[in-house]
Amino acid sequence: MRLEYFEMIDRVIAVDDDRLVAECRVPPAAGNPVFAGHMPGFPLMPGVLLIETMAQASGFLLARRLGFSRMPLLASVKEAKLRSLVLPEATLEVEATMVHEGSGYAVTTARITSNGKRVCETELTLRALPFPSPELAQLLRDRCRALGMTVPEAA
Repeated sequence: MRLEYFEMIDRVIAVDDDRLVAECRVPPAAGNPVFAGHMPGFPLMPGVLLIETMAQASGFLLARRLGFSRMPLLASVKEAKLRSLVLPEATLEVEATMVHEGSGYAVTTARITSNGKRVCETELTLRALPFPSPELAQLLRDRCRALGMTVPEAA
Protein backbone atom coordinates (compact mmCIF):
# COMPACT_ATOMS: atom_id res chain seq x y z
CA MET A 1 0.00 0.00 0.00
CA ARG A 2 1.07 3.51 -0.77
CA LEU A 3 -1.52 5.41 1.23
CA GLU A 4 -0.26 8.83 0.21
CA TYR A 5 -0.98 7.95 -3.45
CA PHE A 6 -4.21 6.04 -2.73
CA GLU A 7 -2.61 2.88 -4.15
CA MET A 8 -4.29 0.41 -1.83
CA ILE A 9 -3.76 -2.89 -3.66
CA ASP A 10 -0.27 -4.42 -3.77
CA ARG A 11 -0.95 -7.40 -6.01
CA VAL A 12 -3.79 -9.34 -7.56
CA ILE A 13 -3.73 -12.99 -6.56
CA ALA A 14 -6.63 -14.24 -8.70
CA VAL A 15 -9.15 -12.70 -11.08
CA ASP A 16 -11.86 -13.82 -13.46
CA ASP A 17 -15.02 -12.13 -14.78
CA ASP A 18 -16.86 -12.48 -11.47
CA ARG A 19 -14.25 -12.33 -8.71
CA LEU A 20 -10.98 -10.66 -7.82
CA VAL A 21 -8.74 -11.51 -4.87
CA ALA A 22 -5.87 -9.20 -3.96
CA GLU A 23 -3.29 -8.72 -1.25
CA CYS A 24 -2.43 -5.52 0.57
CA ARG A 25 0.24 -4.79 3.15
CA VAL A 26 -0.49 -1.88 5.47
CA PRO A 27 2.64 0.28 5.72
CA PRO A 28 4.53 0.88 8.97
CA ALA A 29 3.29 3.75 11.13
CA ALA A 30 6.68 5.47 11.29
CA GLY A 31 6.85 8.32 8.84
CA ASN A 32 3.32 7.84 7.53
CA PRO A 33 1.17 10.95 8.07
CA VAL A 34 -2.07 8.94 7.96
CA PHE A 35 -1.13 7.21 11.19
CA ALA A 36 0.19 10.36 12.87
CA GLY A 37 -3.36 11.63 13.13
CA HIS A 38 -5.27 8.36 13.33
CA MET A 39 -4.93 7.66 16.26
CA PRO A 40 -2.14 9.51 18.13
CA GLY A 41 -0.27 6.99 20.24
CA PHE A 42 -2.28 4.05 18.81
CA PRO A 43 -2.04 4.03 15.00
CA LEU A 44 -4.98 2.44 13.19
CA MET A 45 -5.85 2.03 9.52
CA PRO A 46 -8.78 4.43 8.93
CA GLY A 47 -12.06 2.72 8.07
CA VAL A 48 -12.58 5.00 5.09
CA LEU A 49 -9.32 3.66 3.60
CA LEU A 50 -10.52 0.09 4.13
CA ILE A 51 -13.65 1.00 2.17
CA GLU A 52 -11.44 2.57 -0.51
CA THR A 53 -9.44 -0.67 -0.69
CA MET A 54 -12.62 -2.66 -1.33
CA ALA A 55 -13.74 -0.06 -3.90
CA GLN A 56 -10.43 -0.32 -5.77
CA ALA A 57 -10.63 -4.12 -5.88
CA SER A 58 -14.19 -3.84 -7.20
CA GLY A 59 -13.12 -1.21 -9.74
CA PHE A 60 -10.29 -3.38 -11.06
CA LEU A 61 -12.75 -6.29 -11.35
CA LEU A 62 -15.23 -4.16 -13.30
CA ALA A 63 -12.52 -2.68 -15.53
CA ARG A 64 -11.35 -6.19 -16.45
CA ARG A 65 -14.90 -7.36 -17.07
CA LEU A 66 -15.43 -4.41 -19.44
CA GLY A 67 -12.16 -5.03 -21.28
CA PHE A 68 -10.65 -1.83 -19.83
CA SER A 69 -12.93 0.16 -22.16
CA ARG A 70 -14.62 2.26 -19.45
CA MET A 71 -13.60 3.93 -16.21
CA PRO A 72 -15.09 2.48 -13.00
CA LEU A 73 -16.11 5.03 -10.38
CA LEU A 74 -17.53 4.43 -6.92
CA ALA A 75 -21.20 5.46 -6.80
CA SER A 76 -22.43 4.14 -3.42
CA VAL A 77 -21.45 2.18 -0.34
CA LYS A 78 -24.19 0.12 1.27
CA GLU A 79 -24.14 -1.21 4.82
CA ALA A 80 -20.40 -1.19 5.37
CA LYS A 81 -19.47 -3.16 8.46
CA LEU A 82 -16.10 -2.54 10.11
CA ARG A 83 -15.54 -5.52 12.39
CA SER A 84 -11.99 -5.32 13.71
CA LEU A 85 -9.03 -2.98 14.04
CA VAL A 86 -6.27 -2.96 11.44
CA LEU A 87 -2.81 -2.09 12.67
CA PRO A 88 0.20 -0.93 10.67
CA GLU A 89 2.10 -3.73 8.90
CA ALA A 90 -0.96 -6.01 8.75
CA THR A 91 -1.38 -8.16 5.64
CA LEU A 92 -4.87 -7.95 4.20
CA GLU A 93 -6.71 -10.05 1.66
CA VAL A 94 -9.44 -8.23 -0.23
CA GLU A 95 -12.07 -10.02 -2.29
CA ALA A 96 -14.55 -8.41 -4.66
CA THR A 97 -17.38 -10.43 -6.22
CA MET A 98 -19.65 -9.26 -9.03
CA VAL A 99 -23.34 -9.38 -8.13
CA HIS A 100 -24.77 -7.53 -11.15
CA GLU A 101 -23.44 -5.58 -14.13
CA GLY A 102 -25.43 -3.74 -16.78
CA SER A 103 -26.78 -0.37 -17.95
CA GLY A 104 -23.54 1.36 -17.00
CA TYR A 105 -23.63 0.22 -13.37
CA ALA A 106 -22.24 -2.70 -11.42
CA VAL A 107 -22.92 -4.02 -7.93
CA THR A 108 -20.25 -5.93 -6.05
CA THR A 109 -19.85 -7.40 -2.63
CA ALA A 110 -16.43 -6.90 -1.10
CA ARG A 111 -14.68 -7.99 2.04
CA ILE A 112 -11.31 -7.79 3.72
CA THR A 113 -9.78 -10.43 5.97
CA SER A 114 -6.51 -10.53 7.87
CA ASN A 115 -5.03 -13.81 9.15
CA GLY A 116 -8.35 -15.49 8.42
CA LYS A 117 -10.28 -12.99 10.55
CA ARG A 118 -13.05 -10.81 9.08
CA VAL A 119 -12.10 -7.15 9.05
CA CYS A 120 -14.90 -5.53 7.02
CA GLU A 121 -17.43 -6.05 4.26
CA THR A 122 -19.84 -4.02 2.16
CA GLU A 123 -21.92 -3.86 -0.98
CA LEU A 124 -20.69 -1.32 -3.53
CA THR A 125 -22.25 0.22 -6.61
CA LEU A 126 -19.91 1.42 -9.32
CA ARG A 127 -20.62 3.49 -12.41
CA ALA A 128 -18.78 2.78 -15.67
CA LEU A 129 -18.13 5.95 -17.66
CA PRO A 130 -16.08 6.76 -20.75
CA PHE A 131 -12.50 7.67 -19.96
CA PRO A 132 -12.03 11.45 -20.15
CA SER A 133 -8.67 10.95 -21.87
CA PRO A 134 -6.65 8.15 -23.47
CA GLU A 135 -3.87 8.89 -20.96
CA LEU A 136 -6.11 8.02 -18.02
CA ALA A 137 -7.19 4.78 -19.71
CA GLN A 138 -3.51 3.91 -20.21
CA LEU A 139 -2.72 4.69 -16.55
CA LEU A 140 -5.40 2.23 -15.43
CA ARG A 141 -4.10 -0.48 -17.77
CA ASP A 142 -0.52 0.13 -16.58
CA ARG A 143 -1.56 -0.03 -12.91
CA CYS A 144 -3.44 -3.29 -13.46
CA ARG A 145 -0.42 -4.80 -15.24
CA ALA A 146 1.80 -3.74 -12.32
CA LEU A 147 -0.59 -5.60 -9.98
CA GLY A 148 -0.20 -8.79 -12.00
CA MET A 149 -3.33 -8.67 -14.13
CA THR A 150 -3.39 -9.58 -17.81
CA VAL A 151 -4.46 -6.49 -19.72
CA PRO A 152 -5.07 -6.13 -23.45
CA GLU A 153 -3.36 -3.33 -25.35
CA ALA A 154 -5.46 -0.27 -26.13
CA ALA A 155 -7.78 -0.61 -29.11
